[in-house]
Amino acid sequence: MDKLSIIVPCFNEEEMIPVFFDEVQKNITKLTNVITEYWFINDGSSDKSLEKIKAIYLNNKDFVHFIDFSRNFGKEAALLAGLENATGDYVVVMDVDLQDPPELIERMLAILKEEDIDCVGTRRVNRDGEPAIRSFFANMFYKVINLISSTPIVNGARDFRLMSRKMVDSILQLTEYNRFSKGIFSWVGFKTKYIEYTNVERKKGATSWSFWSLLRYSIDGITDFSEAPLSIASWVGSLSFIGSILGIIFIVVRALIIPGSSVYGWASLICVFLLFGGIQLLCLGIVGKYIGKIYLQTKNRPIFIVKEKSE
Repeated sequence: MDKLSIIVPCFNEEEMIPVFFDEVQKNITKLTNVITEYWFINDGSSDKSLEKIKAIYLNNKDFVHFIDFSRNFGKEAALLAGLENATGDYVVVMDVDLQDPPELIERMLAILKEEDIDCVGTRRVNRDGEPAIRSFFANMFYKVINLISSTPIVNGARDFRLMSRKMVDSILQLTEYNRFSKGIFSWVGFKTKYIEYTNVERKKGATSWSFWSLLRYSIDGITDFSEAPLSIASWVGSLSFIGSILGIIFIVVRALIIPGSSVYGWASLICVFLLFGGIQLLCLGIVGKYIGKIYLQTKNRPIFIVKEKSE
């Protein structure tokens, strides 16, 4: 029999955890010749998420497991912990908010077995229910990262995907501290087929992803899989230097040809200083972002710390 591992990161999801488990179980029981294990990762929740997970674990010790972090390390750390502990022939990653339809698991598993592929991913064909500004920036992110990165990121792709053991083992070889799973899933290669579905709104609770946290996450994704921002900083600096040289030549030539034509004024001078100072700070900020990632990587700190783990 094949073994299916289900990885479920949880952060302040006390309302959704029991609902999620019941809903997934309804669909998992339809699978034949498949045994299942769950890995709930409590990512430093401040509510009763751990209590809800333990209640499920105590009633289903034979196939439910959990990991409790010492604090909140982020979803990427939770995904990594789940992948490291999953023992299944196939591994599926799901969000606990049920925006990843559990009924797709049966179809995903059938596709993976029947076709010569190692991963079945999912992507939303719309963003109904999301704020318009959030949807706009999400679409812009995918356009930008696919323009400047050699690693393709599918627009609307979810972390919800079913992977073969071969692909999971390859992902675990990437020990980088700064992790962007959508990029990592694509970077390791392997044939992937995407299933499309319409957006599903969460049934209970509220998302922990704010606009600004998503913006920071997208910036991390761009800097993790593209060196283009560094090139932009170099080009901006070069163009500023060339522009300043041309400006100086123009002013000197005009002063020689038309005496008294130079314009005097503190306002224009200060504006120029602020312009070039801003450009310099922008370039330093871009370089600093990459140096910061190098700094975190070289410290070699663990990506997460386990406080408690099921037997």
